[in-house]
Amino acid sequence: MKFTNGYWLVKEGISPHFANSVYEIEEADGELVVYAPEKPVQERGNTLNTMLLTIRYSSPMKNIIRVRISHHEGGLNRGPQFKLHRQTGYNPRVRITKEGASLESGDLSVKVRKGEDWYNEFIGEGRVLTKNESKSTGYMIDKDLGGFVKEELNLSVGELVYGLGERFGPLIKNGQVVDIWNADGGTASEQAYKNVPFYMTNRGYGIFINDPGKVSLEIGSEKTARVQFSVPGEVLEYYIIYGPHPKAILELYTALTGRPPQLPEWSYGLWLSTSFTTSYDEKTVMSFINGMEERKIPLSVFHFDCFWMKGFNWCDFAWDRETFPDPKGMLSRIKAKGIKICVWINPYIAQRSPLFNEGKERGFFLKKQNGDVYQSDLWQAGMAIVDFTNPWAVQWYLSYLQKLLDMGVDCFKTDFGERIPADATYFDQGDPTRHHNYYPLLFNKAVFELLEEKRGKGEACLFARSATTGGQSYPVHWGGDCESTFEAMAETLRGGLSLCLSGFGFWSHDIGGFEGTPNAALFKRWLAFGLLSSHSRLHGSNSYRVPWNVDDESTEVCRFFTELKIKLMPYILRTAQEAVEKGIPVMRAMFLEFPQDPACEYLDRQYMLGPDLLVAPVFSEDGIVSYYLPEGKWKRLLTGEELSGGRWYTEEHSFLSLPLLSREGKDLF
Repeated sequence: MKFTNGYWLVKEGISPHFANSVYEIEEADGELVVYAPEKPVQERGNTLNTMLLTIRYSSPMKNIIRVRISHHEGGLNRGPQFKLHRQTGYNPRVRITKEGASLESGDLSVKVRKGEDWYNEFIGEGRVLTKNESKSTGYMIDKDLGGFVKEELNLSVGELVYGLGERFGPLIKNGQVVDIWNADGGTASEQAYKNVPFYMTNRGYGIFINDPGKVSLEIGSEKTARVQFSVPGEVLEYYIIYGPHPKAILELYTALTGRPPQLPEWSYGLWLSTSFTTSYDEKTVMSFINGMEERKIPLSVFHFDCFWMKGFNWCDFAWDRETFPDPKGMLSRIKAKGIKICVWINPYIAQRSPLFNEGKERGFFLKKQNGDVYQSDLWQAGMAIVDFTNPWAVQWYLSYLQKLLDMGVDCFKTDFGERIPADATYFDQGDPTRHHNYYPLLFNKAVFELLEEKRGKGEACLFARSATTGGQSYPVHWGGDCESTFEAMAETLRGGLSLCLSGFGFWSHDIGGFEGTPNAALFKRWLAFGLLSSHSRLHGSNSYRVPWNVDDESTEVCRFFTELKIKLMPYILRTAQEAVEKGIPVMRAMFLEFPQDPACEYLDRQYMLGPDLLVAPVFSEDGIVSYYLPEGKWKRLLTGEELSGGRWYTEEHSFLSLPLLSREGKDLF
């Protein structure tokens, strides 16, 4: 949110109140507490009729510093709050001197300077990472919207910002305005399904804003040399995380906010879907499954999208008996082929669903302020929204999923969760604006934990669309509704790399794009990309995505890259274990793996699959692709040819090939 009008002026209607200088410093219970009035206090009378900000510095674990800026502290803490972890028994070191004060946490410290101007520095191993200066920290009053707490951190020359969730625009966020607010906006706008209030920079640190509500960021956009972030209300809390390299930042961030669990090995195989609005029944489904078998394309999971249930009834968790008269028998026939079953669900109950009146009478839905059920016709007619803060509602919802598990379903596609009203009332009386982004975390947590309980740990797996901080603990997530174009394929990769730089270890996308029908060239290029992602799914909107529907060569391409992924499975599983143990993603932006190579800072059309395999998808009809190889010796995985790094290559590739290179000395098969 912009508060200024250029460099000199504030916007009309904004009343700014900045931390002007340090009035007093104290230590309390391991915290460094700084009192900062909005004007200099030169005599006692200056303490009257003025604003005072309280800034508290503390540390939950080594190399992380928590900063809490508060104006009025009398408000109720209605929640929700992100679940954060602490290092048991850890205490930072606090020093107070005549010149100022410091708090030290491992190799990271904050230094607050006494004097006429507000100034402090965050320092990593003796190097200034970022700093606060005049007019950085403040309480801003908008005459129409109320109060906001805002902070600004300095951007150094050449400093680049990454992360903030699954964002489909430029990978580097400098110059962007980002609102952390989940929306069902597709993949071609500034909106995002998965907003995460965490970013890292190429100067060795990350920033996590500990607020599940709407966080607004101006990333070198309001002031070119600063990142500004603000939240409505009276308190802003953030954490600075010191690496110094990006993998260490992610390791600490996920230690604080959560890491993914072990996923079943079958989840990494090829998933095939009915697609969305296509017409299908058991005969159609079995023709797809048998067609894959006949063409020797290994299939791991079959997915039934929305219309396994009757239209206007989503969700009633009941098979449409006109289309599927024997669902239990059908599932057993599929599973006899060694294939797992996934079905689509969402957290909404349509008015026509037999479950609607039951949920209404028992108070299981979000409500309006007057007590009415919050309903909408957007998506399903008269739909209500399950209140996952109500433990009895959760138990009720999961009881219907349990019946599906008993029938033979193995996992769920937990769709939607973004269209959550910001003025609803919840069972837990939480703040509805904070619940908006937090809602899909509760939804996916409930479903994932049911799967862990019933299928066992290590066997649970979702296919989720919306998320925020902490959502990485309930994988997998996929990229949402992209178009069937090369441009959408590229924006999809940018979104995935951005999400994986935000603490998420696993990620997938719809091979060929969701909206529209891909032409043969696009589909075959997307097959290679999709089968060299952590998870791989064939899915679309209104067209079947079995490869032989595209052309004969698509069948060959699908088989080739599916078999290649199977050969790579031991390597992928080792890489997945690193996500589980350290929070390092399977798919990695080049910057994450090669932080010392300045060329890698800008690359968003190639990535590393794990630490040792470079993938450069082909984004053109003509098969020409340019990519960069970092310093060192590399070997083409498909031919064994050796190449030297530290330079760019431009090549033309057939549909059975793409730039796929392993580091020297790494045997990936």
